[in-house]
Amino acid sequence: MDAGLVLEYGWVLLILIALEGILAADNAVVMAVMVKHLPPEKQKKALFYGLFGAFVFRFAALFMIAILIDVWQLQALGALYLLYISISHIVKQARSKKQQALEEDLSKQENKGSGFWMTVLKVEIADIAFAIDSMLAAVALAITLPPVGAFDIGGIDGGQFIVIFIGGLVGLIIMRFAAHWFVRLLKKYPLLETTAFLIVGWVGVKLSVLTLGHPNVQIIDTHFPHSTTWKLIFWTVLLIIAVGGYILAKRKGSQEATS
Repeated sequence: MDAGLVLEYGWVLLILIALEGILAADNAVVMAVMVKHLPPEKQKKALFYGLFGAFVFRFAALFMIAILIDVWQLQALGALYLLYISISHIVKQARSKKQQALEEDLSKQENKGSGFWMTVLKVEIADIAFAIDSMLAAVALAITLPPVGAFDIGGIDGGQFIVIFIGGLVGLIIMRFAAHWFVRLLKKYPLLETTAFLIVGWVGVKLSVLTLGHPNVQIIDTHFPHSTTWKLIFWTVLLIIAVGGYILAKRKGSQEATS
C-alpha cells in the first residue's frame, strides 16, 4: 500500500472516529433522559441491554450491506444521507437552547411512567436507530476510498470493509465508555461539532461525485472521481475546513473561558 493510500485511509478513519464520537455524544444525552426515571442500578441494566441489541444489529447489517455496496443507487443514498446529517446537525445547532430544553422536558414526561422492560424496549429501539445512523455514515464514508484489492467480502473491497468494521466497533466503544467525554468536549468547544459535520457534508459531496461518475450513471467522466485533480481539490478543501474549524473553535473556547 503506497503512502497516498495510507494517508487517505487514515484521514477517513479519523473523520469516522470523530463522527462516531459526536453521534455517540448525542445518543448518550438521549439515553440518559430515557432511563433517568429508573433507579440507578436499573439504569445501567437498561442501557446494557439496549447496547447489546445495537451490537448484534450493527454486525448483522454490516454483512448485509457488504453484498449491496457496489449498487450505484446505494452510493447515491449514502451521498444524500451524509449531506442530510451534515445540514440537519448544523441547523439543529442554530436552534435556540430554549427549544432544545423544551424537547428534553417533553422526552422526560413521555418516559416518566414507563416500567423497566418498557424502558429497555424504548432504549433498544433508540439504539437500533442510532446503529443505523452510525452504520450508514461508516458505509458512506468508506466507499469513497479507493479499493486496496487484496480481498473482497461480498461486494465490497476488503480495505473498505475493514474501515466500516472499525467504525462500527469504535461507535460501540465510544457509546459505552467515552460518550460523556465527547459531551464535555463539545460543550467546551461547540464549533468542533459544526466543523465535523461540515467535513461530513464535504465527504457527501465526494460520494456524490463518485456516484455521478459510476459506470452505470456516467453523468460526469468516469475517470474524474479517481483523478489527481479531484483528489487535490477534495483534500485541500477538507484541510481548510478541518484546520480553520479547529482554530476558530479553540479561539472561541478561549474567549468564553476568559469572559
